Amino acid sequence: MSAAVLEPRPSPYPALGRVVRPLDSGRTTSPFRDVMAHLAAPVCVVTTGGDEPSGTTVSAVMSLSMQPELIGVSLARTSASLAAIRETGRFGVNLMAADQVVQAMVFARSSGAGKLQQVAHRLESGIPRLLGTMGWVRCRVDAVHGVGDHLLVVGAVESAYFDAAAAPSTYFGRTFGTHVPNA
Repeated sequence: MSAAVLEPRPSPYPALGRVVRPLDSGRTTSPFRDVMAHLAAPVCVVTTGGDEPSGTTVSAVMSLSMQPELIGVSLARTSASLAAIRETGRFGVNLMAADQVVQAMVFARSSGAGKLQQVAHRLESGIPRLLGTMGWVRCRVDAVHGVGDHLLVVGAVESAYFDAAAAPSTYFGRTFGTHVPNA
């Protein structure tokens, strides 16, 4: 995986409007990859407890079922957070607010100890919950399914929190942004 650089873009939100592009700009991407880059997605940080609590930024999060309440998170097979989730059997999904792009970028690094110490958080039943998020879901692993180069982790919801006043952080076109309702 190539390194990335952040380029500023005008935005009404101070931390938004950052474009993430590969440093190797001569490299082409596949049409499928380009289409997926233009699929609006939530910015979430999946956290896990255990001996070394940590987390990773993801955009592949989905509601799977309302009865029972199940959520799905897709993680690379090589993810250290995935290994910790499989070991502990529990994880949290932090739905990042529009002003939390900097925090999301901390967890977007593929490695590096101490990511959690750089972000305000508290433990909720042993799982790190980031402060200031627009939503939080704590889960117990219900199932894990192999899907290509990723694993789909299905979580049974143990608790959930939502701040209706917060705007969401989204990722679209390799750019962080937020949702603006139609007028």
